[in-house]
Amino acid sequence: MIRSLWWAAKTGGEAPFDTAHLKVHYPAAPDGDRLTGVFRPEGGPYPVVLLLSGINVGQDAYRWLAVGIAAAGFVCVTFDRVGELFGGEYGLTPGVDLDAARPGTYGSRPTCPAIPSILAALAEIDLLKGAIDLDRVALGGHSAGGSLALQSARHFPEVKAVFAYGAHTMVATMLGWPAGTVVPAQVDCPVLLTVGTRDGVIMSSSDRYGQEAHPADPVTRTFDEALTDRDGSHLLAVFEGANHFGVADPVDPTAARAFLDLPATAEPRPALAQLVIAFLRTHLHGDTQARAVLDGLPGLRRR
Repeated sequence: MIRSLWWAAKTGGEAPFDTAHLKVHYPAAPDGDRLTGVFRPEGGPYPVVLLLSGINVGQDAYRWLAVGIAAAGFVCVTFDRVGELFGGEYGLTPGVDLDAARPGTYGSRPTCPAIPSILAALAEIDLLKGAIDLDRVALGGHSAGGSLALQSARHFPEVKAVFAYGAHTMVATMLGWPAGTVVPAQVDCPVLLTVGTRDGVIMSSSDRYGQEAHPADPVTRTFDEALTDRDGSHLLAVFEGANHFGVADPVDPTAARAFLDLPATAEPRPALAQLVIAFLRTHLHGDTQARAVLDGLPGLRRR
């Protein structure tokens, strides 16, 4: 049985834009309290998976994946945080330190300052004491959230794996980078990159990065240029017919940039979940059967 609880974490900034609201999914014992709906964790301690959402994408869009990850033997955390985006606008965001993403400072600190606050907040939850292992953490993300995971993981030695959908480390020229720049991923662990062939959002954002002169898509360039070889443990999976919001269910047409996306011609979620879970179990559980699944999956590029 998978249950969830709500929590909050201060993530910096000025009130009221200084709080993340967390949803923590965990394997639960079946004998919960009928009055409160509280179910204690069963088993553990479990590694922690922190999912960073895309801009203006609510955490409930990733509940299907969070529940699947938790059922595979993890505590999986999603969160909503309203904060400043760009140009004084506000919206849902994992939180980004733009100064940390500029030339001269990139790599000196995480570009997502909310990560340590959220991990620290998990240690405060009495119900989960003894059920979580904060020395085994994975960062995952969609779109901008995936980029932040790729740009931040190295600063947290407890992070043992990173996965991202529709995300890359190509950086915006507005931050001062030359056109077409792909910055090195800040990772010291295996990385799984995934993307759909009909990702209209990334295609429509090429002017933001000065990408027009570079024929390869930013995700493939990230795999080829931003990651160093790791004996085949870095993986790239391209989902034929999937679009940018293929990882989100439901897709909210009133928010984010789904209006830029191409219509999907295939459903990636079942295969994506299988791949992500096998990757996480391989690198956080040391599961030899999961590694065999990864080794047997066709079409993956490896570094």
